Amino acid sequence: MANLNKVALIGRLTRDPELKAFDNGGKVAQLGFAVNNRRKDPQSGKWVDVPVWLDVKAFNRENGRKLADLAGEHLRKGQQVYIEGHLVREEWTGKADGKKQAKLVVYLDEMQFLEKKVKEGTLVEDIPF
Repeated sequence: MANLNKVALIGRLTRDPELKAFDNGGKVAQLGFAVNNRRKDPQSGKWVDVPVWLDVKAFNRENGRKLADLAGEHLRKGQQVYIEGHLVREEWTGKADGKKQAKLVVYLDEMQFLEKKVKEGTLVEDIPF
């Protein structure tokens, strides 16, 4: 049986990236991301956007792109971005109650800036990826 775990989304950042460094030299950028689902309101008959809030993680790869560094340096809250990634189920034990918890997170594989944004005189679209 075939298996495919791929996500492609266009949305906006809900907060500035939060960068964390690991003891081994690795790095991750945690992103808040939102996309909209359109549906028709049964009462008014008008189309409304229903937001879907997602957690996205971008890692620096040992032999490859430094997605965490790129996200931390160039992405800001409200910016529209195209992302590709895959779903990962993260699990942990709650500190307060000791119960197991889990959530789905998108691990970033590729990204593309969709808006021109100037940072220190450089257009984001001119930055090599």
